[in-house]
Amino acid sequence: MPTTPSLQKRIENLKAKYDRLKIGKESLLKIIDEAEMPESVYNSNAIENSTLTLKETEKILLEMEISKDISLREVFEAKNLARVVEYIHTKSSEELSKETILLLHQMLMGNIDESVAGRLRRKGDYVRIGSFIAPAPEHVERILEETLIEYSSDYSTYFIDKIARFHLQFEAIHPFNDGNGRIGRVIINYQLYKLGYPGVIIREKEKATYYRSFLEYNDDRKIKTMKRIIALAIMEALYKRIAYLKGQKIVQATEYAAKIGKPAPVVLNAAKRQTIPAFREKGIWKIGVE
Repeated sequence: MPTTPSLQKRIENLKAKYDRLKIGKESLLKIIDEAEMPESVYNSNAIENSTLTLKETEKILLEMEISKDISLREVFEAKNLARVVEYIHTKSSEELSKETILLLHQMLMGNIDESVAGRLRRKGDYVRIGSFIAPAPEHVERILEETLIEYSSDYSTYFIDKIARFHLQFEAIHPFNDGNGRIGRVIINYQLYKLGYPGVIIREKEKATYYRSFLEYNDDRKIKTMKRIIALAIMEALYKRIAYLKGQKIVQATEYAAKIGKPAPVVLNAAKRQTIPAFREKGIWKIGVE
């Protein structure tokens, strides 16, 4: 089932407002992206069971002193992912290709596992995701190239539906020995940047729903849950940037609830459903007010 016309209209209106407001304010958008980087890196790594906290991730990216108990691997996982996220801003005008994906993987896995960095699974490299067994390595390159062609040649499907399906297909292919989830989420933002949208954060707190979307796809080829995850994340990213571009005062959603005389849980629930222009910073729901 495609994304509903009403949701498409909401996103279309938000994108139009974002496009109008961002003219001449590229430096502000860059600052927002830079401020959001630790949160983006932390959440993507946390989904893959990294033990780093958001504060530790911030310290690593700012080259500050960190605890000696933090493993060198997790330090590189944070630094490398930040480098990849920053790099795709410069490349996203180009059509996504197998070569670009391999380069992103090389950047991600460098200094972590050079034996698998920047290469697809080879003979004998079988992987299992839960109870789902990914395609045999000898088929990976062909299936990945077919999936890329399918995505780039589809001009009729709504962009969220296309991106959701591609992400689910990519993770089902599981083309690499390691780093598939992080590269898959980077690709979502690559695709969004190419369409003129800001990047999104898929959050560790929604990990259960996110993982359920893969089960639904692998079992029944359903993409509804993934479409909702991406749609909500896009609206949140747009609401955040619109608030800053308009120069609004940023307050916590609980403070906003008190201001308008509504129970905080009601406002927070509306924020999660994106029926109010709310967004998260360091996991705290906020809203821009005039």
